Amino acid sequence: MSVESTYEFLVLLLMATIVLELIARRLRLPPAAALIVGGVVLALMPGVPTIKIDPEMIMLIFLPPLLMSGAYFTVWHEFKKHFAEIASLALGAVVFTTLTVGTVFHLLLPQLPWAVGFSLGAIVSPPDAVAAGAVLERLRLPSRISALLEGESLVNDASGLVLLRFAVAAALTGSFSIPEAIGAFTWVTAGGVIIGLVVGLVGVWVIRRLRDSELIITATLLLAALSYIGAERLDSSGVLSTVTTGLILGFHQHETFSASTRVRAQAFWKALVFLLESLLFILVGLSLRGVLDRIGGAEKGIGDLILPVSAVVLTVILARFAWLLATGTLKRLLLLRGHTREKTSSLATATIISWAGMRGVVTLTGALSLPEHTPGRDVVLIAAFAVIIVTVLVQGSTLAPLAALLRVASPDEEQHFRENEASAWRRVAESQYHAIQECSRKEDGGEKHPRLLEQYRHRAEVAAQYEADRDTHESIKVAHFKAVLVALQAGRAEILHMHRAGEIQDRVMRDLEHELDLQEIAAENRL
Repeated sequence: MSVESTYEFLVLLLMATIVLELIARRLRLPPAAALIVGGVVLALMPGVPTIKIDPEMIMLIFLPPLLMSGAYFTVWHEFKKHFAEIASLALGAVVFTTLTVGTVFHLLLPQLPWAVGFSLGAIVSPPDAVAAGAVLERLRLPSRISALLEGESLVNDASGLVLLRFAVAAALTGSFSIPEAIGAFTWVTAGGVIIGLVVGLVGVWVIRRLRDSELIITATLLLAALSYIGAERLDSSGVLSTVTTGLILGFHQHETFSASTRVRAQAFWKALVFLLESLLFILVGLSLRGVLDRIGGAEKGIGDLILPVSAVVLTVILARFAWLLATGTLKRLLLLRGHTREKTSSLATATIISWAGMRGVVTLTGALSLPEHTPGRDVVLIAAFAVIIVTVLVQGSTLAPLAALLRVASPDEEQHFRENEASAWRRVAESQYHAIQECSRKEDGGEKHPRLLEQYRHRAEVAAQYEADRDTHESIKVAHFKAVLVALQAGRAEILHMHRAGEIQDRVMRDLEHELDLQEIAAENRL
């Protein structure tokens, strides 16, 4: 296609994403499902060009900002609290699914090398951060389940990609070294975390010296790219590096960013993530034509591969559930013997976590990145695409009703949230009142700002007086809103202290902080 045609087609895709998003909201479906179906429909329409996805370009352009956004808004306290379970899913479940899928694949297609089956297993084993985020965004699941799913999807790609690297090498060369694989995995994971840590800390240091919101927001976008590219150039995990950088920025944003910057950054990242996610999922659907062309058409693909592909999809779903069931049983046994106090998952919780394992763009790009001369590459492509379709369309669309049927949402959690919020507001109000008392008290015992101490009762009178005589009341107005900013800072400090101490939930902290941010912006505009 020419440059003009490519641009026009991109505009068409963006228009389609809006329409499909509206349809998904009207039908109460996950947007990811509607976008993939829309992409498939577009791919089968005559006249629509065949889309060839460059895996490296997709990973480089789309993945860093999406990972940064997911990590930036991660519930840090919940992530740290449930890290052991997250690691179990991100590493243990990925390895178990890889081995299980590889075994089933080889049993059904024994003419292909074992390594090809394990390559497919590594491709489809890690649930995708983009797919999970797109589906979970509109679900109100218990905080523990959300923390496990979001945390797992952020860090599991490293294990899947490392396994894929060695499985492909084994498929092409026929050799495999366990010590070499362990060493490479150690460097990929540890190196990615270290690089992300360095980039994140340096980024925070730089951002603290910037003043304009536009520069700060641009810097966060660049940090995502720098962290990912830097780690990949050093043969480490760009995924883990970007996630680590995002976690550091998210942790320090409450103290580093101004209220205005924080509000603008949230709006920017929300719009950017919507555009990137929408384009990714519709591109996944559009890539169907290319996948079918590679295997010789839809009839050949359905006729020859329906059994092995169906078996792979079923194995992916069952292997995840089996891992969760096995680890949950082990935890209960350890709990009975007194070896652990960690909370165990119920059967309903394990079912929801298992059913929420959506695959997406990482699975597709992993399959497309296989070398052209890999044995059975076409089979791997169609199987990977089938896993994406089933997990996003079927599991993603039925996750909400399944959660309601199994009653995984604790009725006490929402009540606890309300009580938590009321308590937080009380303490914020107290801290603000004490701060106003300190800055309002005169040496002679009088008050500088009696209107603040009386809940802004005279705000309208001050505004009228200021309008009538600006010169006289300018200093009064400045002192007034400076005192307001002091009170807001005291409230923000109290919120952050409660959150860091684990006394309030992340959702409560963000709601309160957002309201204080709006108040701070209004006060700053009056100075």
